[in-house]
Amino acid sequence: MVEFNQANPYENVRVLVLEDETHIRQIICRLLRQIGFRLIHDVANGADGFKELLRVNPHVILCDIHMEPIDGLTFLRKLRSLGKPEITRIPVIFLTADSERDTVVSAKDLRVDGYLVKPVSPKQLKTRLDAVLFP
Repeated sequence: MVEFNQANPYENVRVLVLEDETHIRQIICRLLRQIGFRLIHDVANGADGFKELLRVNPHVILCDIHMEPIDGLTFLRKLRSLGKPEITRIPVIFLTADSERDTVVSAKDLRVDGYLVKPVSPKQLKTRLDAVLFP
């Protein structure tokens, strides 16, 4: 549960960003800071994502799809099958350049909480994050 702060509702929200391209990862983190997030953790792939997930216990995860050695779909599949409700219920939003129908359907089958196609505007990102964090 997110501790709500009236002045900045995002201040206490822990976000985990999984993105293999350093430049894109930096842009995403910058957008999050512009929105008001302060507790941002980022890694370059799904394997490191699991380690960071256990370390920071994020409220929401932003995840690219095409990464190595563990891609976003595999990351989400493993996350949803962990058997610990406090982990399996963490909202995951894919932030990817892949808009192929098969990929979107696969993500939906894995119960993704959002799917944004890059490039994404701060408004689009904020709207999707608000929908999963403050329903």
